[in-house]
Amino acid sequence: MLVQTKPTEAAPAAHERVYRTLRSQIMHGELAPGTSMTLRGIGEEFGVSMTPSREAIRRLVAEGALTLSASGRVSTPELSNERIEELAALRALIETELASRALPRAHIALIERLQMINVTISEAIVKGDAVGYIRTNLEFHRTLYLRAQAPAMLAMAETVWLQLGPTMRKLYGRLQRRDLPVEHKHIVAALRAGDEPGLRLAVRTDVTQGLKMLAS
Repeated sequence: MLVQTKPTEAAPAAHERVYRTLRSQIMHGELAPGTSMTLRGIGEEFGVSMTPSREAIRRLVAEGALTLSASGRVSTPELSNERIEELAALRALIETELASRALPRAHIALIERLQMINVTISEAIVKGDAVGYIRTNLEFHRTLYLRAQAPAMLAMAETVWLQLGPTMRKLYGRLQRRDLPVEHKHIVAALRAGDEPGLRLAVRTDVTQGLKMLAS
């Protein structure tokens, strides 16, 4: 008779946990541009061995969320002006298309959900919560884009968000926001009116204007 024992956390599960947590931290601006990390430090933080840490780092480097220098230094990216402009252009292309595809499925429940998220964004702004602002701002966009039913395109958008995460934290400090982005109101109004050109314009402006200012 075989005796079953309670298994410890398997390496793939440990790697996935480290990867998902670091990915979220980077995307939501919890780590500033140029933040260094080590396999030992990650292992100690998450209570895992070097192998899951190494695999998580490998995946994040492949996605552009982390950079790996010739000397082996791993850090969050410090984007050049040219790179910021490139990623802003990608956001404009991908996200306007996602919004356009979502419009025919923009029922009243979606619009009400977006309005609720806008309230949460405003609360984060009042508190000066940069990470909360970035997280809920991305939630606003993701909630809309899910209605596009275009998973490959949404995955591309999320990869761009991931690469921009630390830069968005820097941008938030530069903007010193006091109010909800006006383009969020324009997006909701365009959805309510079924106004595709207005929706595309509002999304394009919302996802690029701050980044263009940062790159200027």
